Amino acid sequence: MKTIKKFSLMWIFLLLFPLGTFAKTAAVIDAEVDMAVSQFYKEVKGSKTFLQNVQGYLVFPQVIKAGIGIGGEFGEGALRIHGKTVDYYNTASASVGLQLGIQKKSIIVAFMTQKALRDFRNSNGWKAGVDGSVALAKWGAGKDINSISFDKPIIGFIFGNEGLMYNLTIEGSKFSKVHPK
Repeated sequence: MKTIKKFSLMWIFLLLFPLGTFAKTAAVIDAEVDMAVSQFYKEVKGSKTFLQNVQGYLVFPQVIKAGIGIGGEFGEGALRIHGKTVDYYNTASASVGLQLGIQKKSIIVAFMTQKALRDFRNSNGWKAGVDGSVALAKWGAGKDINSISFDKPIIGFIFGNEGLMYNLTIEGSKFSKVHPK
């Protein structure tokens, strides 16, 4: 049984952390964040105005989740304030249960209040659902995001889902500051 667990963990590690993952530079992360934000603007009506009015937003252009019984996800991104990158982060989580497959998604976490942004930036490894509740935004096709009244200090958007493991949640994900080259 221990051998199966070790093999499963090794397989997940190799899927989630290919050799190039550790070599991403700040410039590469910024370019990927720019592309994800552009995609968000295309997919969500009114999103450009929305992001211009938040205190800050965290963008993970590519979060990859994989699992065979034991699963995990990982992604790298940037925190932007007034459209400019101020810090870099990674997100990671693990799960156990009935799961099989691989999925890629993009995530934007919008900080609606200065307090929510400050608490996030001052944390040492912030965990969604523990250190702060993240409300996932839901909107209809063609509906302007600015017509929705958000009453939570942190709003999460998941978009660009690809793959066979469909899971729209970021609860339990840990966000940690990183220092790429």
